[in-house]
Amino acid sequence: MNTSTFETYESDVRSYCRHFPKVFTNAKGAVLTDEDGNDYIDFFCGAGAVNYGHNNDYIKQKMIEYLSTDGIIHALDMYTVPKREFIETLEKKIIEPRGLSYKIQFCGPTGTNAVEAALKLARKNKGRSNVFSFMGCFHGMTLGALSLTSEMYARNAAGVSFSDVTHIPAPYMFEGLDVIQYMQTLIDDDHSGVEKPAAVVMETLQAEGGIRPFSDQFLRDVREFCDKNDILMIVDDIQVGCCRCGTFFSFERAGIQPDMVVMSKSIGGLGMPLAILLLKEELDQWKPGEHNGTFRGNQLSFVAGKASFDWLLENSVEAETRRKGELVKSFVEREILPLDSRLELRGMGLIWGIDFGAINPELSETVIEKCFENRLICECAGREGAVLKIMPPLVIEDELLIKGLNIVAQATKEALK
Repeated sequence: MNTSTFETYESDVRSYCRHFPKVFTNAKGAVLTDEDGNDYIDFFCGAGAVNYGHNNDYIKQKMIEYLSTDGIIHALDMYTVPKREFIETLEKKIIEPRGLSYKIQFCGPTGTNAVEAALKLARKNKGRSNVFSFMGCFHGMTLGALSLTSEMYARNAAGVSFSDVTHIPAPYMFEGLDVIQYMQTLIDDDHSGVEKPAAVVMETLQAEGGIRPFSDQFLRDVREFCDKNDILMIVDDIQVGCCRCGTFFSFERAGIQPDMVVMSKSIGGLGMPLAILLLKEELDQWKPGEHNGTFRGNQLSFVAGKASFDWLLENSVEAETRRKGELVKSFVEREILPLDSRLELRGMGLIWGIDFGAINPELSETVIEKCFENRLICECAGREGAVLKIMPPLVIEDELLIKGLNIVAQATKEALK
């Protein structure tokens, strides 16, 4: 296994390859293959970018067909057939059937760029600079999105101070704290030292924060708080959208409509780069070109994204995700949690976390290393990296899912010894 080229010439900023030091060549469904022909079960899923599986046959074929026609690939924000079909399919098959109404903004093809667009537009609409964000969140690595992000490791790398964001305790952090009343007090008390925000930006399930789902009622309470105070509610569905939580949008379970929704990762269908901002029509106060980007119109991403909408609906992906999520939950509760009463399981759909923090936060890293030795790829999340994250492609076969969970169980037993 030759990795010397990467170690000699690639920047030290590389990270995932340090945990998974193999050279990979192929991928299919929920399996990655290295250049020595070894197969690895994927509980990582490209950090949520390949929900519908590596090299999904249907999506891939649509991309091949488009490439074979010499269809335009790069078009900035000009009108194209793939963009029209992407928009029409997203609106008619995903958004409108859910009783929602959004316009679509195409941003630079990363989630953090879409977060930047949401921040700029919220401030433009409300004429206020401050924004509320929850402790434990992760929203991106560019300066605006990083100002929302609470992880100090990421923030410290920026080398600048951040402003115009107030971090609010997440509802799981302090027993008995009424987080909604806390936010209300911040904006009502003329001695709080906190300016009224333009928006509340939130994940409905904090993924990098340690697989922390917010309750349905809390989501409804935030919606009510925002309505009461003329504040925009922005949901970051970059990682936990696209069916990951069991419905296409992660917030559907609460019966609410955010003012804006940020999406990337699996919105590109096959891991293709794409990011969008969904926004209520009355918020579309942009002047032409106020937020742009050279690659905000990758046509192959539109083709793959449109194909993914058709495919997920035809294959009942939402229902299958919920069913497989129950398999994960029951397995972990039966086979792993009894190993130590201090272990904790959290999650929904096909994103779950096993929290080792009450025992020793470093145990999660030990478990992940042992999993990789047995050809399972998974990662850590949460404070001190104490949470083992289970996030396979949504298409994973039941047998392969259980096989991967057995590897996690065995690795946990060994680590706890």
